Amino acid sequence: MGELIHVVEDDEDIRFIVEYILIESGYRVESSSNVKDFYKSLEISIPDLILLDVMLPDGNGIDICRDLREKETTRDVKIIIMSAHAAEKAVLEEACSDDFISKPFDLDNLLRHVKRFFPA
Repeated sequence: MGELIHVVEDDEDIRFIVEYILIESGYRVESSSNVKDFYKSLEISIPDLILLDVMLPDGNGIDICRDLREKETTRDVKIIIMSAHAAEKAVLEEACSDDFISKPFDLDNLLRHVKRFFPA
């Protein structure tokens, strides 16, 4: 493995747990708690997958997702939207994301979603 996953999540507890389970599963992980830091990190490295929360303190995950799809450097990056609002699933997937996971989520289920993009 060794694929790079970027977790964009403002809730520190969720971010820590997701980072931990991904690292334990062999992935390289970067994380941001806000949009500003996320975009700064993209100047340094482009991840293979982004786990993107919808509600962030300084932006909206839907807008970020659409923006990433419009940029040449990030348009092919896989994106999994994370949201507590399951009703948004169809809209989010249609708008930009490759997958959706409803919060709160089971960690095994999260890993299943991630592994779909990185076949062994």
